[in-house]
Amino acid sequence: MKILMDAGPWLPVPPPGYGGLENVVATLTAELRTRGHTVVLASVGDSTLPVDELVSAFPSGRFEQLGGPYPQVVGTAHAHEQVVLATLAEHALAGEPFDLVHSHVEVVGPALLAGLGDAAPPTLATLHWDTGRNADFWASFDGGGRVWFAGVSDTQVAQAPAALREQVVGVVPLSVPVDGPPPVPRTDRSDSVLVLARLCEPKGIDTALRACRAAGVPLVLAGPVGGLPDREALERALATPGHPARSHPDVTWFLRHVDPHLDGGAARWIGSVGGAAKEDLLRTSRAVLFPIRWEEPGGTAVCEALAAGTPVVAMARGCLPSLVDDGRTGFLATDEAGFTAALGRLDEIDPETCAAEARRRFAPAVMADGYERLYATTLDRARASTRSRGRLLSRGRQRALR
Repeated sequence: MKILMDAGPWLPVPPPGYGGLENVVATLTAELRTRGHTVVLASVGDSTLPVDELVSAFPSGRFEQLGGPYPQVVGTAHAHEQVVLATLAEHALAGEPFDLVHSHVEVVGPALLAGLGDAAPPTLATLHWDTGRNADFWASFDGGGRVWFAGVSDTQVAQAPAALREQVVGVVPLSVPVDGPPPVPRTDRSDSVLVLARLCEPKGIDTALRACRAAGVPLVLAGPVGGLPDREALERALATPGHPARSHPDVTWFLRHVDPHLDGGAARWIGSVGGAAKEDLLRTSRAVLFPIRWEEPGGTAVCEALAAGTPVVAMARGCLPSLVDDGRTGFLATDEAGFTAALGRLDEIDPETCAAEARRRFAPAVMADGYERLYATTLDRARASTRSRGRLLSRGRQRALR
């Protein structure tokens, strides 16, 4: 199968640090290519993932723009999608059309592809976000029988508007590489716990700070703030007149609720991490924390933590109850007091059990199997829709001739 994999214009694939969606695309694409599929990747120019072809509108990621003014953000997404549409046209004119588009670009990707009607290849769009964020769009969107959707968790799909649920062909949980070295024994790990996420209010970073302080557990925060990868980049942006970070809501929240509590010891921010540094952090931390206060739809970092054999402590919201086996691979809490109490029980969780569950549930082959099934379903649905429209048009012409 020839697939156009649209990862969007925000981060390279794979990302050097933070990047849940882009990590998923990297993992899935590599597995699909080992199975003989041809994959053309639409991303940014500095993506390094081996693919059959890379197309891009921008030389590097535009992640810092997210959260900025609406015209700036939406313009970036549309500029990227113009390259996607041009690529579809070029391959079709060359007599080598795509069998399917797999889009990971929220709203703009499905909208533009559906607008092509029968000229668009069948499209499967993965829903990576809480659909409440664009509820008005999803409540009225009609893919016209060409665009269909995949969820990343049952809870995400269950909470979606009815019109969108009717166009979901299935759910494929996220996946991460699971072939790393054996878990580090508890006795050889650091005393610290880890948050690996964007540092923002929905991720509950302030909850993590308070809980760790109350439990006497050192906390390491690893992730960007307002699209900025580290302290140096943040300070440079704040010192630049007119920089989008100066009005970015995540930056404002971080400076008010997180930064005053960082001391470089018991609570420290190390910025975005990737590669070997990220793997080492995951493998040597006592636990990875997810004190979320939103309905997390996917949870890539949860899968990464468990694959490293590291317990997870999380709020029981969104997809987290479907990823964490409470008392076996981590702990689920319903409030801050319960979250704090769980930090005192980390030694009850066996790292080997965490890693074994990750291999069973989150292996790349498991995700690729799921998507191959949904690709086949999408193609069948698109063909059936085309035949149905053809019959309706034929009946309409016959009535007109009577």
